[in-house]
Amino acid sequence: MRKIAVVLLGAAALAGVVACMVAATGPVDVDGQAMPGFGITLPPGYRDWKLISVAREAGELDDIRAILGNDAALEAYSTGRAFPDGTLIARLAWSLDASAENNKLFGKEQSFVAGAPKNGLQFMLKDSQRFAATGGWGYAQFDDGQPASEAMLTSCFPCHTAAPGGDQVFTRYAR
Repeated sequence: MRKIAVVLLGAAALAGVVACMVAATGPVDVDGQAMPGFGITLPPGYRDWKLISVAREAGELDDIRAILGNDAALEAYSTGRAFPDGTLIARLAWSLDASAENNKLFGKEQSFVAGAPKNGLQFMLKDSQRFAATGGWGYAQFDDGQPASEAMLTSCFPCHTAAPGGDQVFTRYAR
C-alpha cells in the first residue's frame, strides 16, 4: 500500500513539474507548439479551405492575394453573422506578373498571373478571451514556414482596427 502511495505522489509531482514547464513556455496553441507573438502555428490543411475572395494590393505591398477561411469563417461570411471564436482566415499573396505566354496568344499585353509568393502567409484567429487585448483576434505570419517576429506582428492590430464593419476584417465575401 505504501509503495502505491509513493508512486502516486511521485506521479503527481511529475505532472506538476510538467504543467509548470508548459506554462513557462509562453503562448501555446492547440498543436502544442510555442510560437512568438500570438502563439498561432501554421494551420494544417489551410490550402484546402474555401476561397472567400481575391484582392489586388498596390502600393508598398504590391501583390495579388487569395483569402481563404475555415468552416467557421465561411459560415460567418455567407450568413452575415459575427465571426465566432475558432474562425481562421488566411491570406496568401503572390507577385502580379505579366504573362508573356498568354499575351502572345492574345496578341496584346493584357494577361497577368500569380508569380512568386510574397509577404508571407498571414492568418487571423478569432478567440475573444485569449486575444481580448487585440479585439478578439490573434495574428500570425509565416515566412518560408517560420513564424514572423513579435515585433513584426505588433503592426497587425493597429492596422486592422481601421477595417470597416467593426470586427477588424477587410475582406468582403465574393459569392
